[in-house]
Amino acid sequence: MLQGTGSSVGKSLLVAGLARACLRRGIAVRPFKPQNMSNNAAVTADGGEIGRAQALQARAAGVPLSVHMNPVLLKPQSETGSQVVVQGRVYATARAREYQAMKPGLMPFVLDSFNRLAAEAELILVEGAGSASEVNLRAGDIANMGFARATATPVVVVGDIDRGGVIASLVGTHAVLDTEDARLVRGFIVNRMRGDLTLFDAGMALIAARTGWASLGLVPHFAAAARLPAEDAADLTQGERRPGAALRIAVPVLPRIANFDDLDPLAAEPDVDLTLVPLGTPLPVCDVVILPGSKATIADLTDLRATGWDIDLLAHHRRGGRIFGLCGGYQMLGRSIADPLGIEGPAGQVAGLGLLDVETVLTGEKRLAEVMGRSSDGVPFRGYEMHMGCTTGPATARPLLHLPDGRADGAGSADGSVLGTYMHGLFADDGQRGAWLCRWGAAPSSHRHHEAVEWVLDQLAEHLETHIDVDRLLSFAA
Repeated sequence: MLQGTGSSVGKSLLVAGLARACLRRGIAVRPFKPQNMSNNAAVTADGGEIGRAQALQARAAGVPLSVHMNPVLLKPQSETGSQVVVQGRVYATARAREYQAMKPGLMPFVLDSFNRLAAEAELILVEGAGSASEVNLRAGDIANMGFARATATPVVVVGDIDRGGVIASLVGTHAVLDTEDARLVRGFIVNRMRGDLTLFDAGMALIAARTGWASLGLVPHFAAAARLPAEDAADLTQGERRPGAALRIAVPVLPRIANFDDLDPLAAEPDVDLTLVPLGTPLPVCDVVILPGSKATIADLTDLRATGWDIDLLAHHRRGGRIFGLCGGYQMLGRSIADPLGIEGPAGQVAGLGLLDVETVLTGEKRLAEVMGRSSDGVPFRGYEMHMGCTTGPATARPLLHLPDGRADGAGSADGSVLGTYMHGLFADDGQRGAWLCRWGAAPSSHRHHEAVEWVLDQLAEHLETHIDVDRLLSFAA
């Protein structure tokens, strides 16, 4: 089990890279994260949802996605706290203190999922959540030492040297751990070193001496990680800017943005300049504005208006610019959004942006499914649905997509300048992405998104094999 001295120290990436390294060694490996918090999720083949990081790790391990790889997923919402997803299905909605009381009752689900994976694998790589040193939350813990103790799983602690204070973080973690918990820790890894690795030789030795933990490796910064899907919105960074690109796309980064890896394939296109626009910054002049998915559509629409993006969108539309809404962004483009059951907060209805002649009613049933079909111009696609809500209205007579079960998805304005769809993963499909680039005035490139991700995972595995004592790490497995 890889636990961290804090959040965002690189545990998810290390598990993905180690999973690919194990796959290349011929080991049947599975990723597992008892509890995750993320609005970036993936649909499993059995119709559930897990964190996007576990989806990437499963891909690295060469196995299908399963709800048991992430049995507890917290999806933050506005006002009502977090949606609690257990073994792929919505279980409850809880505020932070309520969730703390709920956790002991979730441990049986966590252990059930872990045992199911253990029955089909030679090795499980477990990822902790947050910090191993959060001893104030140790009672009822299911994410870190609580899980490790319940399953007698050996632990490796990861620290991030790039953020500074890594010696204090690792030695301090050792100092505050309960004695029985500390016995489970076998070693440590220092991640994201920049520059001359030998400059930290003394630091590695000092940490080992103060903690008694085995020094398993000093991992240099892995720049290609930026090409892999980010798990948290906090990890979203502006990619390479291409001022001379044929197509300029702007994406307003909503506070509760979800499934933002939809944007990665577009950002990788050499003839696309994709700008992530932070809240409070005016939308730039561009060709296309993409309104991304949202975990709390009404709350994000309120913030969109508060920052003035509604005015920017209308100005963009008047100039002849195109607007594309994905899932929650699609809902915002309509005339109204109703939440009669209070799913996202207080029950009620709000006006939408009025750019599509549709109305949305948020319903209690979440649709989770992998989907194949064809777009209205006949181009095949593969994607997935993950949404609550039913959208109807005259504009749905101009759908974007047609599905094998006879359903249609999406809607468009009469002049085709404003479009919306519930389908995620559309731009990851090379054929679909190429078709959209042609519609928007850019030539599709030779970029193959899935092949590019596979290449990065292989490079990551080689990187970790070079800088981590993987043999010794694997020898710790119980």
